[in-house]
Amino acid sequence: MTADVRTLTTTALMAAVICVLGPLSIPIGPVPISLTNFAIYITMYVLDAKRGTIAYLIYMLIGLAGLPVFSGFSGGAGKLFGPTGGYIIGFLPMAFVIGLVIDRYWKNRLVCILTMEAATWIPYLMGTGWLAAQTGMTFQAALGVGVLPFIVVDLCKIAAAAFLGPLIKIRLTFR
Repeated sequence: MTADVRTLTTTALMAAVICVLGPLSIPIGPVPISLTNFAIYITMYVLDAKRGTIAYLIYMLIGLAGLPVFSGFSGGAGKLFGPTGGYIIGFLPMAFVIGLVIDRYWKNRLVCILTMEAATWIPYLMGTGWLAAQTGMTFQAALGVGVLPFIVVDLCKIAAAAFLGPLIKIRLTFR
């Protein structure tokens, strides 16, 4: 398999993984618990920063086109630009930041965990601001419903990704 075919195939595969895991969610309020960020964390181990970010962008465009790939099996512009759209959009720079670090330090779990945790604050803050603006909540109220309930769950996703990501990366390394 040539490098170009491999690149296209793995990028498309990881976009598909995000599309499969992204809709799986638990509605707990205006912002659901979803597996989107977990899928992104894993994607950034499998792909480099550029291709991983492109895979997530493909997912966003598929959702924008109306396919039910966003949390709760939803899609369309209304979801992307609705109250939780800031989180969806915030995952894009989060993916790139995580990818830059994982590209270089993927064998160092502590560095990867700390980076994933820090970078997760990008969608937290973007999403909270967006949620507050869309719903008329204060920033603090939006933080209370859009971030605080997710911190422990997201730490568990980060730990799982830091354990599984390197294993998957090694298995998918082509010789």
